[in-house]
This record gives sequence, structure tokens and C-alpha cells, in this order.
Amino acid sequence: MNLEETLEKVRDASHRLVMVKDKEIKNILGKLAYGLETNVTQILKANEMDLSKIAPADHIYDRILLNEERVKEIAQSVLDIADYDSPIGVEIEHKVLNNGLDLRKVTTPIGVVGAIFEARPNVIIDIFALCFKSKNACVLKGGSQCKNTNEVLQEIIERALGELSDVVALLPNDRSIVNDFLKADKFVDVIIPRGSQKLIDHVRMSSTIPVIETGRGVCHTYFDESGDLDKARDIIFNAKTQRPSVCNSLDTLIIHKSRLSDLPEIVRRMEEKRVEIFADKDSYEALKENYSKDLLYEAKGEDFGFEFLSLKMSVKTVSDLDEAIKHINHFGSHHSEAILTEDMINGEKFLKSVDAACVYVNASIRFTDGGVFGLGAEVGVSTQKLHARGPMGIKELTSYKWQIVGDGQVRQ
Repeated sequence: MNLEETLEKVRDASHRLVMVKDKEIKNILGKLAYGLETNVTQILKANEMDLSKIAPADHIYDRILLNEERVKEIAQSVLDIADYDSPIGVEIEHKVLNNGLDLRKVTTPIGVVGAIFEARPNVIIDIFALCFKSKNACVLKGGSQCKNTNEVLQEIIERALGELSDVVALLPNDRSIVNDFLKADKFVDVIIPRGSQKLIDHVRMSSTIPVIETGRGVCHTYFDESGDLDKARDIIFNAKTQRPSVCNSLDTLIIHKSRLSDLPEIVRRMEEKRVEIFADKDSYEALKENYSKDLLYEAKGEDFGFEFLSLKMSVKTVSDLDEAIKHINHFGSHHSEAILTEDMINGEKFLKSVDAACVYVNASIRFTDGGVFGLGAEVGVSTQKLHARGPMGIKELTSYKWQIVGDGQVRQ
């Protein structure tokens, strides 16, 4: 592949894409969903080839795994995106100056979106569909662990696009191409990395293209002094075990010291799932006679601020809400954090004081998801503060321009 030629084609295609009618975009996304549903066998065969190189116990295995149900969910997500109103050409502001100039501030595509991602083959479909709906072209670079699956999915995308196939490019499975790609600011408007902290750090440090950071989640749930035990039991179990390999699963349970006697009941169901717990001194004392000895460990410093991505979690005991907030703001990754409390003064303080993209009161952090939020899937969950924060859907893939119409005015 000649990288510059490929990127130039995508850039040129992005200029043509802005003139494509919304109805045609919806029709093409419908073809894509149909293509996914009718090529399940081919997709799963490629996916099996990728999975054959990964140990089932590895947390990456579940991220890469596709089955018929997951492919149907991906196809339905494409249809959901197709049904959304176009985010392009929306008037944000309108004014007429004293000299008669008519000014309109309207939403526009960003242009060319680059995405570098690891594992999770649904990402290639989600990012393409969101970009295409918002009239952005995209350049995608997947990880080697998903090589076969990504290539099949790319073929299905290109068949759906037909003559518009230049609006998307899948870069080859060659790490050496990444650094050149990250310097291609002449052709690419923004880079979005999705994956490990190592990948995100590399992209941020190497790119001359603006970067939106997404991905890594070090997520906490704080059981407050007034927390409801029944709610806590279900919420914490869901946050840790519903899908432990994803970025918004629970990493650290924080508990008020006055509720340590409830800790064995809170984590009781986790024994069934074989969740390993790394407990600080006080919580270890509360659990040592009430939790499987082969699953309970005394926590070390590195067990806090760590993204487990598996059936493991740490437990931290605090004296008050302020200590919980301080711990989260120090060790968290600005992704998703929750408080379980019946004291809404504490709830409000938590919502305002915790520095994260998504902050919850009395709910599982597993809800942080573009599809769940009604955004039509997501490009990723942004953990930074400029341009976009939280799940990035089609609206977050827009910029704006000022359109000015005059009638011969000149500036004096």
C-alpha cells in the first residue's frame, strides 16, 4: 500500500461525501446491516481464525469473540444509526448584522477521522457507520489479533458502499505504517485511539494530528455510609461481572468504614463467579472469614489505579465522602464513577466533585455506552475535556462553520 495515495483518495472522497443525500446514506447503511446478517458464516469463520491464536482465559478473548447474536447486535446498531436524524447542516446560531450580513453557524463534518484500535471487531463497523452517517470519511487501523475478522468486515462495508468505497480505508496489519499515519496531518483531521494505555500514550506522543483519547477505564463505585444494602449488592455485582473485559467494568469498590460489616454480603455472589478480591487492611479483616481464601488477597499499592479487565477487583476503605472523592480523583482515569447513597446531599457533592466523563448515583457504571445512551453506538468513550467527553456518537463527530451571505457589503 502507498499510504499517501490511499489517504489522498480518502481526503478527496470526504469532500464529495458532504454532497451525498441523507436518503442515500441511510440506504447504504441498510445494505451494510443486511450484508452483516447474510454473511454471518463468513464472519464467524474469520473470527475463529483470530480466536485460535488466543487463550480462552485471556481477557482479550471475550473482546474479540463474535457469535451469531453479537453479529446481529452489530447489524441492529447500524440500523439504529441509519434511523438517526443527520447531525450535519443543523443551525446552531443565526444573526443579521447592522450592515445586513446574514450569519449562520451550522454543523459540518470533521472531514477525515482516523481510528487506531485493538481487539473488539465491532469497532470497525461502529466507527464506519457513525462516520458515514455524519458525512465523515474514515481511515481505520485495527490490531493484529483481529486481522482476519477486520478484513472480512471491511469487505462487507466496501460492497455496501459501491462507488463510494473510497470514503473508508483499512490500513494493513503492519505496525511500521502507524508512525507515518500519525504524521499525516495533511490528510487526516483527527485521530481517535481505542485500546490499552500503551497504545493511547503512543498515539498522543507521536501524532501531529489532533488526538481524542478514549478507552482506558479505571472505574470505582463508592458505598456510602447511608447506602442501601440491597441496591449495593445488585449494582456492584453487575458492575464487576456483567462483562468484566470492558473499560467500564468495576475495578475498585470503595466502602465507608461504618459499613464494613455489610461487605461480606455485598460480595457474597461474587464467589460464584470466582472474582478475586485484593482488599486493603480493614476490608481484608472483614472478609477473611467470609470469602474464599483462594480468592482473597491483601492489596498492594499497584492494585489501586489498575484496570483489571477481568474477574478481579480491589477494595478500599475510607472514613468519609471526601476521602472517597480524593481517592477517585487520584487513581481514576476520568471514565465512569458511581456513588451508592440514600443521602442526596452526598450524591450531589459526588456528581459535582468527581472528575469523570460519566458520574452515577445509585446505578451501575456498566451503562456508559453510546448505544445505551441513545447515541447510536459510539466511536469510543472520551476521557478528556476538549471537543468531546463521554460516549462519542454522531453529534460528537461534527464541527461547525460560519456561513455568511451578503449583498455587496465591504468593510470600511
